[in-house]
Amino acid sequence: MVTVTHDEAVRRDRRRWWALGALVASMLVLGFDMTILNVALPTMARALGATTGQQQWMADAYVVVFAALMLPAGLLGDRFGRRRMLITGLGLFLAGSLVGALAGGVTGVIVARAVMGVGGALIMPLALSVLPSLFTPEERTKAVGVISAASALGMPLGPIIGGWLLNHFWWGSIFLINVPMVGIGVAACLLLLPETSDPAAPRVDAVSTALTASGLGAFIYAIIEAPGRGWGDPLVLALFAVGTVLLTGLVLRERRAIRPMLDMTLLTQRGFLLNTIAATLVMFVLSGLMFVLPPYLQAVLGHDAFGTGLRLLPMMGGLMIAARGAQPVVARFGARAVVSAGLVALAFAAFLGSRTTVDSGYGFTALWLSLVGVGFGFSVVPAMDGALATLPKDRAGSGSGLLMTLRQVGGAIGIALLGSLLAGAFRDRLDVTGLPGQAAHTAGDSVVAAHIVAQQAGSAHLAASANSAYVHGMGLVLLVCGLAALASALLAAVFLPGAAAARNEPREVSEMVTSQADAGQ
Repeated sequence: MVTVTHDEAVRRDRRRWWALGALVASMLVLGFDMTILNVALPTMARALGATTGQQQWMADAYVVVFAALMLPAGLLGDRFGRRRMLITGLGLFLAGSLVGALAGGVTGVIVARAVMGVGGALIMPLALSVLPSLFTPEERTKAVGVISAASALGMPLGPIIGGWLLNHFWWGSIFLINVPMVGIGVAACLLLLPETSDPAAPRVDAVSTALTASGLGAFIYAIIEAPGRGWGDPLVLALFAVGTVLLTGLVLRERRAIRPMLDMTLLTQRGFLLNTIAATLVMFVLSGLMFVLPPYLQAVLGHDAFGTGLRLLPMMGGLMIAARGAQPVVARFGARAVVSAGLVALAFAAFLGSRTTVDSGYGFTALWLSLVGVGFGFSVVPAMDGALATLPKDRAGSGSGLLMTLRQVGGAIGIALLGSLLAGAFRDRLDVTGLPGQAAHTAGDSVVAAHIVAQQAGSAHLAASANSAYVHGMGLVLLVCGLAALASALLAAVFLPGAAAARNEPREVSEMVTSQADAGQ
């Protein structure tokens, strides 16, 4: 344990809200990038000839690497300095952005997204891990709300600015916009953020890191390939089996370790586990929704990239309102009630959105999108704060890394599974009667490809069929999202600890971790 003098405590007290500004700048970078690619995917699909599966990989290459490396990234920050590793992450994110801007094809974009995932893996958990050391428990909910609002602010800015860039420049410009954003983040970290570390944190386990990355990669690859090959295809089944074996090996290895990278003791605590599950399932819903929505706004409703970004604002507005209002509502009604209510609102919004038809128009979409934002904000902010509240300070990096790893796994599976559901439903409903074999195959790749084929063939029927098939597939995705959110609400209402239990849990976790460390010594 590092002793903090009175003068250091006073200095930290004066700087802590300015330091939060540095974390906000870092999170803006990730929030900005989170949605800019989703809006750009239809444009990139046209320019690069990318299929739905390739578009899923352009999104998931970032998420899989992000999820696989957040655990070791948190430990690196604990051991070598959280500010230092946060700045390193921003630098890697910048390098990946430059690679993406210069990429000449789908493979180059996927590689760039993977490099950006490495940077993101350092940024996200380390930004969160600093909060427990800077703020008291009473202030932490407000700090988490500010961080969430910063990420939310970046989400609408990404599509709007990215849409403007796509309307005026080539698609690679969406990567170059990260350059000034990263510069602001690095400057803010250098000037405002104090260095914190825990040299006694566990070492990074290269074998466990490899097991995590390869296991998740096998699962995601199987889910993406299944609609085209069939769920009973030998390759798909083999990938599922390999992923299961690798992740099982990870858990067994970590359970035997004296100082594990994956802190299983945290998963035995009801508060951390249930809050993390809630946050993970919310990310499952949101990531899948953000993958299917931009093609609907662009290909079906006919808006350009900039117009699509503007039309995502109702969801972002609802999210920012909820993130800002979460603290007083939690103080009045308790986190369990607020998380449950937020998930119910999210489920209702998804069920309402599943009623969308080709003729519904944007007004109906704006209504359920705003409800999605409100439900997301009121569920994820108190859930994340509840999980962070259980973390002892000397496990802030690894614990927040575990939290964000599971959240990103939920996001990756959401994109892969819901994107695959959409692709299969679209292909089954699309009427390609009368088209040559190759044209029919191309049209079935995505709604964007179907519209290109329809334009080349002069077939209004194919374009109408593509719109109808896509809306049908989007409705199925939203139904699944609604069911997942409703199940999460029931779990939260029944199993999340009450206020008294939540207050006691940080001490219990700290004692358990300390006992385990003493036993290891």
